[in-house]
Amino acid sequence: MTDLRAAVRDAMTRLAAAGVASPETDAVALAAHLLGVSPGDVRKAMVLGAAVPAAYAELVEERAARVPLQHLTGRAGFRRLELSVGPGVFVPRPETELAAGLAIEAARGLAAPVVVDLCTGSGAIALAVKDEVPHARVYAVELGEDAHAWAARNVADTRLEVDLRQGDATVAFPELDGTVDVVVSNPPYIPVGMVPLDPEVRDHDPELALYGGSEDGLRIPLAVAGRASRLLRAGGMLVMEHADTQGETLPAALRRTGEWVAVIDHVDLAGRPRATTARRA
Repeated sequence: MTDLRAAVRDAMTRLAAAGVASPETDAVALAAHLLGVSPGDVRKAMVLGAAVPAAYAELVEERAARVPLQHLTGRAGFRRLELSVGPGVFVPRPETELAAGLAIEAARGLAAPVVVDLCTGSGAIALAVKDEVPHARVYAVELGEDAHAWAARNVADTRLEVDLRQGDATVAFPELDGTVDVVVSNPPYIPVGMVPLDPEVRDHDPELALYGGSEDGLRIPLAVAGRASRLLRAGGMLVMEHADTQGETLPAALRRTGEWVAVIDHVDLAGRPRATTARRA
């Protein structure tokens, strides 16, 4: 056993030197994971001179090697949920909570909303919608086999009723055509050839969830939007996350199709363009 306060301080120094963006938060989170307590409890225990198992140093070294924190803890927070994540699935990001929130807001005012999540990954958005709009009928689809398995685990663990399927988002749920109120998607959108700088993304998130299939990154998002246009009833809403460089190009591309009206882009908490909403014409 090692002194907790000294171990966390050393971990902060090690993670900062490795370029981890949030060394203090991550050092405490790893200790909390190992001890089976909350981060707040770790900070209290540090004052009281508690100890941490020697295995903590191994976790810190893995994080310093830029293995995602969520892969080491096996958990990722998303809005009100704690989800299981790991290799093979895109780790849900805080900025994606914007897209989830827009979908939730659109569904909440309807008596019997039907919501479809295309490219669901870990199931984060679909599960958040069902959690916060319990009267909604929620459907979700994921192409990747590993990611679908993580989503299925999260559906089972949360006991939230989501109709989850494995398959291609561009042809999913034909039986719902013209009946859906909200389609939400966080599709692959990174331009081909633009390799992410963060090792956590570049080396650990599945490529299937990252790259948008064209130089502007919009081929796959627009294909998904095409499917959404067939799923949605007239006046139904599309919510689509995008890269912060696509705040003008994605809305413009949607307008050009003639299938969408009221196309609006939204910024995240950092003030960056992050999600587009549009109504089915």
